[in-house]
Amino acid sequence: MKTILKSVLLLFLLAFSLQSCEDQDDVAAPAALQVNDFVWKGLNQFYLWQADVPNLADDRFNNQESLNSFLRGYSKPEDLFQDLLNKPISKFPKGQAIDRFSWIVSDYSVLEQELQGTTKNNGVDFRLGYRPGSATNLVGYVRYIIPNSDASNKDIKRGDLFTAVNGTQLTVSNYQALLAADSFTLNMASYTGTDFESNGKTVALVKTTLNENPVFINKVIPSGSSKIGYLMYNGFYANYDSQLNAAFAELKSQGITDLVLDLRYNGGGSIQTATRLASMITGQFTNKIFAKEKWNAKINEFYESEDPESLNNRFVDKIDGAAINSLNLSKIYIITTSGTASASELVINGLAPYVSVIQVGETTVGKNVGSITLYDSPTFGKAQRNPNHKYAMQPLVLKIVNAADFGEYTDGLKPTYEQLERITNLGVLGDSSEPLLSVAISKITGSTGKKVQLDKGIVLRNFTDSKAMTGTRDQMYIEKAPEGLLRALK
Repeated sequence: MKTILKSVLLLFLLAFSLQSCEDQDDVAAPAALQVNDFVWKGLNQFYLWQADVPNLADDRFNNQESLNSFLRGYSKPEDLFQDLLNKPISKFPKGQAIDRFSWIVSDYSVLEQELQGTTKNNGVDFRLGYRPGSATNLVGYVRYIIPNSDASNKDIKRGDLFTAVNGTQLTVSNYQALLAADSFTLNMASYTGTDFESNGKTVALVKTTLNENPVFINKVIPSGSSKIGYLMYNGFYANYDSQLNAAFAELKSQGITDLVLDLRYNGGGSIQTATRLASMITGQFTNKIFAKEKWNAKINEFYESEDPESLNNRFVDKIDGAAINSLNLSKIYIITTSGTASASELVINGLAPYVSVIQVGETTVGKNVGSITLYDSPTFGKAQRNPNHKYAMQPLVLKIVNAADFGEYTDGLKPTYEQLERITNLGVLGDSSEPLLSVAISKITGSTGKKVQLDKGIVLRNFTDSKAMTGTRDQMYIEKAPEGLLRALK
């Protein structure tokens, strides 16, 4: 939440807690069950679909020993976590999944870094797709190179193709092991018109701890009477909000008439940052509702009764006391692909009741739910964490809707003007002839664009991408758990 709950609210929560079972928190779980105990109690309190999972019911266990007996059935916290989710994608991979995005980690320091754009990375942002005619073999293509990375000093660029790592063909069963290594060599390939063949080129890459500034490109493109601002933004990382605000200051100082916001590879991030970005695009809606949160029944009832404003995210005019550089636009052009998710979709949906949103590209992922980081502590926050382990969870805890109460887009947000990314015709990011940007510019200026060229090239069936492998994709989270919510079981 945005503020720490007041002590009076704590008393209210305590009053409705611990009603149907013994005081389980008065009896500590055995040392061997500490992590499992944390997993169950955290999900019981916060999980969005807590009421839909029988083993998370408030009256499922009569006392701590009864809970312990259940927890002893799991030797790995990860297995318990998956079994307590509501139809997780790990168990329902063919379209029946309800929870596609909750996860658990054994080292929260890595998770914290990933949520702020810090990863162990060689700098190649890529996507993997199925090789034509195969259900197992994969082909990769480079989407962009992160500045100041190992790859930025190597002979590799956007649009380059690869089919193997260290001489081994990439497949759905080995890609993780091959690409997770700290160093490896990509075997590059060329498209023959029907298939992908090795071209003999190799690129050796080494991973380092890399901080990725999500403001990737910020420029002005003059076109006739229009001055079109173009901002490619690749992640909602709150520690870069000042850089984002500075980028809008540059666009504002140059007097742009239109803005193209490129979120094609932006898998999301902070809800707070999404709210700030929407406020930079506009500026005329300060203090109006940008988005509303809906938690599980027991937490939502508590907030609606005692602190309903905590469920609202409102347009703002400041970032930590500094004025936001807003453009006061009434129309925005946003580029999306199937890699656009979560906080990116929130910006699109949250702006829709207020301004005209023109979406160019592909249908988005469809993630309308958000998470928080839960630690093993009395409040599930960072304070007083259990020193015996570093496990943390990132479960889905809220659904988010816009000011008009719309949030049903689990099948993705469909573009106003569809234009697929074709791996043999990706173009140069930020160049006015790049296919997706070219369509956006043509809609701004009224020109027809080069449609024949745009429709040439192959589209691969998607498998995964580098952001998914590093944990920075499909994220929408609040900055910290509501520290006022006590660990309690009904």
